[in-house]
Amino acid sequence: MPASSLPDNAPLIVIDLQTGMFDGVHEPPIHDAPGIVERTKAVIDWARGGGRKVAFVRHDGPEGDPLAPDQPGWPVWPALGQAADEPTFAKFVRDAFSNPAFGDWVAGAGAVVLLGAQTDFCVAATIKGAIARGLGVTVVSDAHSTLDNASESAEQVIIRHNGEFAEAGVNLVTTKALVGG
Repeated sequence: MPASSLPDNAPLIVIDLQTGMFDGVHEPPIHDAPGIVERTKAVIDWARGGGRKVAFVRHDGPEGDPLAPDQPGWPVWPALGQAADEPTFAKFVRDAFSNPAFGDWVAGAGAVVLLGAQTDFCVAATIKGAIARGLGVTVVSDAHSTLDNASESAEQVIIRHNGEFAEAGVNLVTTKALVGG
């Protein structure tokens, strides 16, 4: 489905774009971190401007993890400009739908727009969770990221997963195509 045919009530879900993904304290920043911030902010502005709901998903790691509650890497990255009325849903596993409150928040939408981190973990799992619930899924193909792994660069992981997402029936759209300009 092209961006223009997205249901008006499809909310934007920002997955795990937390301080620890950008600050470089415990791991390198995610691939193209400055670009991810810029594109994410553009998509958030698009969603807000269209009256769409926006939610943030935050991974709550176990004690001792850089993404554990109250650790410096845990908060949503402040540069994204989360509004006070935009909820944050915690999760302890990869799929955001593991949090029943998140599922309730999305209920009735019929479709979702997703972006965030990490492509090969929480983004992929949340896409699968949305599909399993019968939701239409649009992924902003240039606004999700990850880290290099032992066999692939982050860029290769992102390209491979975009292909896998498309094969699963996900609508891929670039930031520019979604927000215009």
